[in-house]
Amino acid sequence: MLEQVETIVREVAEEVVLPKFRSLTAGEIEEKSPGELVTVADRASEVLLAKRLAGLLPGAQIVGEEAVAADPGVLDRLAGDQPVWLIDPVDGTSNFAAGREPFGIMVALVRSGRPVLGVIYEPVPGAMTVAEEGSGTYVDGVRTRMGSEPLTLGELRGGILTRFLPDGVRERVEAGVSGLGAALPGFHCAAHEYREIVTGGEEFAFFWRSLPWDHAAGALIVREAGGVARRFDGTDYVVGDGRTGLLAARDQLSFELLREALVDGLPSHWVTA
Repeated sequence: MLEQVETIVREVAEEVVLPKFRSLTAGEIEEKSPGELVTVADRASEVLLAKRLAGLLPGAQIVGEEAVAADPGVLDRLAGDQPVWLIDPVDGTSNFAAGREPFGIMVALVRSGRPVLGVIYEPVPGAMTVAEEGSGTYVDGVRTRMGSEPLTLGELRGGILTRFLPDGVRERVEAGVSGLGAALPGFHCAAHEYREIVTGGEEFAFFWRSLPWDHAAGALIVREAGGVARRFDGTDYVVGDGRTGLLAARDQLSFELLREALVDGLPSHWVTA
Protein backbone atom coordinates (compact mmCIF):
# COMPACT_ATOMS: atom_id res chain seq x y z
CA MET A 1 0.00 0.00 0.00
CA LEU A 2 2.87 2.40 0.72
CA GLU A 3 3.97 2.49 -2.92
CA GLN A 4 0.40 3.18 -3.98
CA VAL A 5 0.17 6.13 -1.60
CA GLU A 6 3.47 7.49 -2.90
CA THR A 7 2.12 7.30 -6.44
CA ILE A 8 -1.10 9.07 -5.51
CA VAL A 9 0.75 11.87 -3.75
CA ARG A 10 3.13 12.39 -6.66
CA GLU A 11 0.26 12.45 -9.14
CA VAL A 12 -1.76 14.97 -7.14
CA ALA A 13 1.28 17.20 -6.80
CA GLU A 14 1.81 17.12 -10.57
CA GLU A 15 -1.85 17.69 -11.36
CA VAL A 16 -2.93 20.47 -9.02
CA VAL A 17 -0.11 21.73 -6.79
CA LEU A 18 2.92 22.35 -8.98
CA PRO A 19 0.90 24.11 -11.73
CA LYS A 20 -0.03 26.76 -9.15
CA PHE A 21 3.44 27.22 -7.68
CA ARG A 22 4.47 30.80 -8.47
CA SER A 23 1.31 31.10 -10.59
CA LEU A 24 -1.31 32.00 -7.99
CA THR A 25 -3.42 35.09 -8.54
CA ALA A 26 -4.46 37.29 -5.62
CA GLY A 27 -7.96 35.84 -5.78
CA GLU A 28 -6.62 32.32 -5.33
CA ILE A 29 -5.17 33.05 -1.88
CA GLU A 30 -7.40 33.55 1.16
CA GLU A 31 -6.95 34.06 4.88
CA LYS A 32 -9.09 31.32 6.44
CA SER A 33 -8.27 32.51 9.97
CA PRO A 34 -5.98 35.26 11.30
CA GLY A 35 -2.51 34.59 9.93
CA GLU A 36 -3.53 31.30 8.29
CA LEU A 37 -3.63 31.13 4.50
CA VAL A 38 -5.32 28.71 2.14
CA THR A 39 -5.00 28.56 -1.64
CA VAL A 40 -6.90 26.91 -4.46
CA ALA A 41 -4.07 24.38 -4.61
CA ASP A 42 -4.65 23.34 -0.96
CA ARG A 43 -8.32 22.73 -1.63
CA ALA A 44 -7.87 20.95 -4.95
CA SER A 45 -5.10 18.76 -3.52
CA GLU A 46 -7.24 17.69 -0.56
CA VAL A 47 -10.22 16.79 -2.75
CA LEU A 48 -8.12 14.60 -5.04
CA LEU A 49 -6.14 12.98 -2.25
CA ALA A 50 -9.30 12.15 -0.32
CA LYS A 51 -10.95 10.60 -3.37
CA ARG A 52 -7.98 8.46 -4.36
CA LEU A 53 -6.99 7.37 -0.86
CA ALA A 54 -10.55 6.31 -0.13
CA GLY A 55 -10.28 3.82 -2.96
CA LEU A 56 -7.24 2.16 -1.37
CA LEU A 57 -8.90 1.25 1.90
CA PRO A 58 -12.70 0.96 1.76
CA GLY A 59 -14.33 2.00 5.01
CA ALA A 60 -11.49 4.23 6.15
CA GLN A 61 -12.34 7.70 7.41
CA ILE A 62 -10.82 10.84 5.90
CA VAL A 63 -9.59 13.82 7.92
CA GLY A 64 -8.12 16.69 5.93
CA GLU A 65 -6.87 20.05 7.12
CA GLU A 66 -9.27 22.05 4.97
CA ALA A 67 -12.24 19.86 5.85
CA VAL A 68 -11.54 20.52 9.53
CA ALA A 69 -11.23 24.25 8.85
CA ALA A 70 -14.74 24.14 7.38
CA ASP A 71 -16.16 21.82 10.06
CA PRO A 72 -14.13 21.18 13.25
CA GLY A 73 -16.37 18.19 13.98
CA VAL A 74 -14.48 16.25 11.30
CA LEU A 75 -11.71 15.80 13.89
CA ASP A 76 -14.03 13.49 15.84
CA ARG A 77 -13.34 10.82 13.22
CA LEU A 78 -9.92 10.31 14.81
CA ALA A 79 -11.57 9.02 17.98
CA GLY A 80 -13.22 6.02 16.37
CA ASP A 81 -11.98 2.49 15.77
CA GLN A 82 -11.86 2.78 11.99
CA PRO A 83 -8.59 3.56 10.20
CA VAL A 84 -8.21 7.20 9.21
CA TRP A 85 -6.40 8.81 6.31
CA LEU A 86 -4.99 12.10 7.59
CA ILE A 87 -4.19 14.67 4.91
CA ASP A 88 -2.15 17.87 4.82
CA PRO A 89 -2.75 18.90 1.20
CA VAL A 90 -0.09 21.63 1.13
CA ASP A 91 2.11 21.97 4.19
CA GLY A 92 3.95 25.27 4.32
CA THR A 93 1.12 27.17 2.64
CA SER A 94 2.61 30.56 3.57
CA ASN A 95 5.77 29.61 1.68
CA PHE A 96 3.80 28.21 -1.25
CA ALA A 97 1.60 31.30 -1.49
CA ALA A 98 4.70 33.52 -1.51
CA GLY A 99 6.28 31.45 -4.28
CA ARG A 100 9.09 30.07 -2.17
CA GLU A 101 10.27 26.72 -0.83
CA PRO A 102 9.93 24.55 1.15
CA PHE A 103 6.42 23.15 0.99
CA GLY A 104 5.12 19.61 0.93
CA ILE A 105 2.23 17.18 0.97
CA MET A 106 1.76 14.89 3.95
CA VAL A 107 -0.41 11.79 4.28
CA ALA A 108 -0.65 9.40 7.22
CA LEU A 109 -2.72 6.31 7.91
CA VAL A 110 -3.76 6.30 11.56
CA ARG A 111 -5.16 3.43 13.61
CA SER A 112 -6.42 4.08 17.16
CA GLY A 113 -4.36 7.26 17.45
CA ARG A 114 -1.16 5.68 16.15
CA PRO A 115 0.27 6.48 12.72
CA VAL A 116 1.15 3.25 10.89
CA LEU A 117 2.06 4.71 7.48
CA GLY A 118 3.48 8.11 6.64
CA VAL A 119 4.39 9.89 3.42
CA ILE A 120 6.02 13.29 3.11
CA TYR A 121 6.53 14.58 -0.42
CA GLU A 122 8.23 17.84 -1.31
CA PRO A 123 7.34 18.48 -4.98
CA VAL A 124 10.28 20.86 -5.33
CA PRO A 125 12.80 19.20 -5.60
CA GLY A 126 10.81 15.95 -5.79
CA ALA A 127 11.93 14.55 -2.42
CA MET A 128 10.03 11.59 -0.93
CA THR A 129 10.35 10.54 2.71
CA VAL A 130 8.23 7.59 3.87
CA ALA A 131 7.79 5.07 6.66
CA GLU A 132 5.59 2.13 7.54
CA GLU A 133 5.35 0.85 11.10
CA GLY A 134 7.93 -1.86 11.67
CA SER A 135 9.51 -1.45 8.23
CA GLY A 136 11.82 1.52 8.66
CA THR A 137 12.17 4.96 7.09
CA TYR A 138 13.14 5.53 3.47
CA VAL A 139 14.42 8.75 1.93
CA ASP A 140 14.14 8.79 -1.86
CA GLY A 141 14.03 4.99 -1.86
CA VAL A 142 17.02 4.43 0.42
CA ARG A 143 16.56 3.17 3.96
CA THR A 144 17.91 5.59 6.53
CA ARG A 145 18.61 5.41 10.23
CA MET A 146 19.86 8.29 12.31
CA GLY A 147 23.22 8.17 14.05
CA SER A 148 23.31 6.54 17.48
CA GLU A 149 26.52 8.07 18.87
CA PRO A 150 25.75 10.18 21.98
CA LEU A 151 25.73 13.93 21.46
CA THR A 152 26.07 16.68 24.04
CA LEU A 153 23.56 19.51 24.34
CA GLY A 154 26.07 21.82 22.67
CA GLU A 155 26.12 19.58 19.60
CA LEU A 156 22.36 19.62 19.07
CA ARG A 157 21.00 21.80 16.27
CA GLY A 158 17.33 22.16 15.48
CA GLY A 159 14.31 24.26 14.76
CA ILE A 160 12.46 25.92 17.62
CA LEU A 161 9.09 27.11 16.39
CA THR A 162 8.17 29.98 18.72
CA ARG A 163 5.27 31.55 16.82
CA PHE A 164 2.54 29.93 18.89
CA LEU A 165 4.30 29.79 22.27
CA PRO A 166 2.22 31.36 25.05
CA ASP A 167 3.71 33.92 27.42
CA GLY A 168 5.60 32.13 30.14
CA VAL A 169 6.54 29.23 27.93
CA ARG A 170 8.26 31.51 25.42
CA GLU A 171 10.45 33.08 28.10
CA ARG A 172 11.42 29.69 29.51
CA VAL A 173 12.34 28.31 26.08
CA GLU A 174 14.29 31.40 25.06
CA ALA A 175 16.23 31.27 28.31
CA GLY A 176 17.27 27.71 27.59
CA VAL A 177 18.62 27.98 24.07
CA SER A 178 22.03 29.35 24.98
CA GLY A 179 23.45 25.90 25.66
CA LEU A 180 22.36 24.44 22.33
CA GLY A 181 24.56 24.01 19.32
CA ALA A 182 22.05 26.09 17.34
CA ALA A 183 18.44 27.16 17.78
CA LEU A 184 17.12 27.66 14.25
CA PRO A 185 13.96 29.59 13.35
CA GLY A 186 12.45 26.72 11.37
CA PHE A 187 11.29 26.50 7.78
CA HIS A 188 7.58 27.29 8.27
CA CYS A 189 7.04 23.78 6.92
CA ALA A 190 6.81 20.77 9.23
CA ALA A 191 7.25 18.45 6.24
CA HIS A 192 10.75 19.80 5.69
CA GLU A 193 11.60 19.88 9.41
CA TYR A 194 11.01 16.13 9.65
CA ARG A 195 13.07 15.39 6.57
CA GLU A 196 15.91 17.48 8.00
CA ILE A 197 15.90 15.42 11.18
CA VAL A 198 16.05 12.00 9.53
CA THR A 199 18.69 13.09 7.02
CA GLY A 200 20.96 14.64 9.67
CA GLY A 201 20.50 18.30 8.79
CA GLU A 202 19.10 18.85 12.28
CA GLU A 203 18.91 16.77 15.43
CA PHE A 204 15.53 17.97 16.64
CA ALA A 205 12.45 20.12 16.11
CA PHE A 206 10.47 21.79 18.89
CA PHE A 207 6.79 22.57 18.27
CA TRP A 208 4.07 24.06 20.45
CA ARG A 209 1.06 23.63 18.16
CA SER A 210 0.75 20.00 17.07
CA LEU A 211 -2.19 19.70 14.69
CA PRO A 212 -2.61 16.08 13.56
CA TRP A 213 -2.04 16.63 9.83
CA ASP A 214 1.22 18.48 10.56
CA HIS A 215 2.80 15.72 12.63
CA ALA A 216 1.33 12.23 12.22
CA ALA A 217 3.47 11.28 9.21
CA GLY A 218 6.57 13.00 10.56
CA ALA A 219 6.34 11.42 14.00
CA LEU A 220 6.23 7.94 12.45
CA ILE A 221 9.08 8.76 10.07
CA VAL A 222 11.28 9.90 12.96
CA ARG A 223 10.43 6.88 15.11
CA GLU A 224 11.10 4.40 12.32
CA ALA A 225 14.49 6.05 11.72
CA GLY A 226 15.47 5.48 15.35
CA GLY A 227 14.31 8.74 16.90
CA VAL A 228 11.53 9.79 19.23
CA ALA A 229 8.52 12.09 18.99
CA ARG A 230 7.17 12.84 22.43
CA ARG A 231 5.17 15.32 24.45
CA PHE A 232 7.11 17.52 26.83
CA ASP A 233 6.30 15.19 29.73
CA GLY A 234 7.99 12.30 27.89
CA THR A 235 4.85 10.47 26.77
CA ASP A 236 4.50 9.38 23.14
CA TYR A 237 2.70 11.61 20.66
CA VAL A 238 -0.83 10.28 20.10
CA VAL A 239 -2.67 11.57 17.05
CA GLY A 240 -5.79 13.53 17.92
CA ASP A 241 -5.26 13.70 21.69
CA GLY A 242 -5.77 17.46 21.62
CA ARG A 243 -2.59 18.21 23.57
CA THR A 244 0.01 20.86 22.80
CA GLY A 245 3.78 20.65 22.73
CA LEU A 246 5.84 18.18 20.71
CA LEU A 247 9.56 17.48 20.61
CA ALA A 248 10.99 15.26 17.88
CA ALA A 249 14.60 14.22 18.41
CA ARG A 250 17.21 11.90 16.94
CA ASP A 251 17.27 9.68 20.04
CA GLN A 252 16.04 9.41 23.61
CA LEU A 253 19.19 10.91 25.13
CA SER A 254 18.90 14.01 22.94
CA PHE A 255 15.23 14.30 23.89
CA GLU A 256 16.08 14.25 27.59
CA LEU A 257 18.83 16.85 27.20
CA LEU A 258 16.53 19.13 25.23
CA ARG A 259 13.63 18.70 27.63
CA GLU A 260 15.86 19.62 30.57
CA ALA A 261 17.23 22.66 28.74
CA LEU A 262 13.96 24.00 27.33
CA VAL A 263 10.96 22.98 29.43
CA ASP A 264 11.97 21.61 32.84
CA GLY A 265 10.60 23.87 35.54
CA LEU A 266 7.51 24.94 33.65
CA PRO A 267 4.23 24.66 35.59
CA SER A 268 2.71 21.22 35.05
CA HIS A 269 -0.34 22.57 33.22
CA TRP A 270 1.96 23.70 30.38
CA VAL A 271 3.78 20.38 30.17
CA THR A 272 0.80 18.03 30.33
CA ALA A 273 -1.84 20.16 28.58
